[in-house]
Amino acid sequence: MNTFLLMCWEFFKTGLFAVGGGLATIPFLKEMSIKYGWFTLDRLTTMIAVAESTPGPVGINMATYVGYEMFGIPGAVCATLSLITPSIIVILIISRILDAFRESKTVKAVFDGFRPAVVGFILAAVLSIYQTAMLNSTGTFPAQFVEMINWKAVVLYAGLLALYLKKDKLHPLVIICLAAAAGALFSF
Repeated sequence: MNTFLLMCWEFFKTGLFAVGGGLATIPFLKEMSIKYGWFTLDRLTTMIAVAESTPGPVGINMATYVGYEMFGIPGAVCATLSLITPSIIVILIISRILDAFRESKTVKAVFDGFRPAVVGFILAAVLSIYQTAMLNSTGTFPAQFVEMINWKAVVLYAGLLALYLKKDKLHPLVIICLAAAAGALFSF
């Protein structure tokens, strides 16, 4: 299959199954990285950082970023449209039949079942980000534990977390800017 069409198909599937918001797209992007080699896991971490620090929904920012990296502006547009198309279709269908199922116990039970699954998806994404950011690929546990840790990232994280917890009214944008500056300065 043509790589461009394959990218669109993968983002369509991601949009269809990534229930719970932008962070729920991260496991799908990790799978794309492993399955197709379109980007490395380190590159994925960079994409997450850029998508989180730019305005707009994270999932859409990620799709736009990956599409642009792969195929320029046409790739960015098509990846973004591929990601949001399933949501648009589902919303159109649901809006047509919502009144008939508004009080359905089955529908309520399905959505109640989605909630823990969404939490699991987001938790898996967070753990994956921490693993990629905080651990080096070298070293084995427990023999070379010290070499496994990305100490610069751990110190940066601890410092920014301490600053955030100490300052009551510190805006998250300040933390994002400080992290970006430290990353650029120390070549993360």
